[in-house]
Amino acid sequence: MTTDNVVAGAPIVTDAVEVPVPGKSVREFIGRVSSGDEAVSIAVMGSPPGWTEPAQTPEFDEYTIVLSGTLVVHHPDGVMEVKGGQSIKTPAGVKVRYETPDGAEYVAICLPAFAFHLAHRDDD
Repeated sequence: MTTDNVVAGAPIVTDAVEVPVPGKSVREFIGRVSSGDEAVSIAVMGSPPGWTEPAQTPEFDEYTIVLSGTLVVHHPDGVMEVKGGQSIKTPAGVKVRYETPDGAEYVAICLPAFAFHLAHRDDD
């Protein structure tokens, strides 16, 4: 993390850390990997057409803002399509599965910060 500029003790993050995740791009700006912050993670995700993730029941709230494309969210009550310019909150403790049939770019904000051991994915 580059923090060349600091205002009142708060650094400006000028580069993200590419987190190795199979099948999609994850650029974390704030979080456990990039800044050591366990309270929140903020990452820009890019996923190709046909990408899907195993179902998970996370211990964190996830706020997602879709920048482009469509993120399909499978949850206990059904399926939702979140399109570019829309957002969704998936609360901690709810089983969800994400997919991008046509590809998507989105921002994921997790509270507390994302960690694989907190995601509780079905394939774990």
